[in-house]
Amino acid sequence: MGNTSRRSFLHKLAATGATLGLSPWTLDSMLASESNAPRVQPGEAGRATMLSTWNHGIEANAAGFLALQEGGTAMDMIEAGARVVEADATGLSVGIGGLPDRDGHVTLDACCMDHTGNAGSVCFVQGVLHPLSLARKVMEDTPHVMLAGAGAEQYARELGIDRVELLTDVSRRAWEDWRKTSDYKPVINIENHDTIGLLAMDDEGRLAGGCTTSGLAYKMHGRVGDSPILGAGLFVDPEIGGATATGLGEAVMKTVGSFLVVELMRQGRRPQEACEEAVHRIMDRMPTDDLQVGYLALARSGEAGGHAIHGGFNYALTTASGGSLIDATHG
Repeated sequence: MGNTSRRSFLHKLAATGATLGLSPWTLDSMLASESNAPRVQPGEAGRATMLSTWNHGIEANAAGFLALQEGGTAMDMIEAGARVVEADATGLSVGIGGLPDRDGHVTLDACCMDHTGNAGSVCFVQGVLHPLSLARKVMEDTPHVMLAGAGAEQYARELGIDRVELLTDVSRRAWEDWRKTSDYKPVINIENHDTIGLLAMDDEGRLAGGCTTSGLAYKMHGRVGDSPILGAGLFVDPEIGGATATGLGEAVMKTVGSFLVVELMRQGRRPQEACEEAVHRIMDRMPTDDLQVGYLALARSGEAGGHAIHGGFNYALTTASGGSLIDATHG
């Protein structure tokens, strides 16, 4: 994303902060950073840093820093960032507007972990605009970790969350076109890349993470990917760091990828090295010509890393001094 479009977005975000449930705050420091070098350095321990997958990570990170400036924690940063992307009807794989399964239903998955190691998750949810917020409620207000399908939807109703229609006209037309052949061939970096994984550290050094998605386009009804699975799509160890995944969830689940990244960091690997090793585990075990997986990692020290099987995977890195979009390519 270029400087002009990012500046425009930040001004728009400040003007519409109420829509996010946040109060506008001064964006001078972030706007001033646009004249700096395009790549920023991760923060030090105790200094706010946020990582999010793909181009929409820029918007998610900006919302996360809005929440931080309003006195929020790392978990608040994660939720604020996720809500921006979930509410964007132009995205095809997160929240409203997500491409449906082969039966025409948009089903959502999400999970989160906070700085205490607590976790919440929802999967196979329909009609809920913000599944990560629902996952957070599961984490904070129930004795459980995961709620699924109709049970998660019932809990949402008990919380007073209104049901919304997630299938947009654009997504419906795309599904109707797909049904003409029903040829299931997901395209890497196109149909399965809008999943957003988020990692954050606040000014107190608290870590948190989140992951939210509508999953693979035209999947079998009932399919659940890695995004709501702790240790696969997301894992946070408050003492070590966090990791999140994007791409084909089946490959991530088979290798418990995010947990692997964090454990490698525990053993002394730097975040970049840990992400590379997790990618190579997949490459060593299964054909990857038509399979994309990318990992992000954020260490307790503030150091960050990212890697993917194929080129085309990028992520947003934001600190108090500015933000940038980083290309994480294989090789």
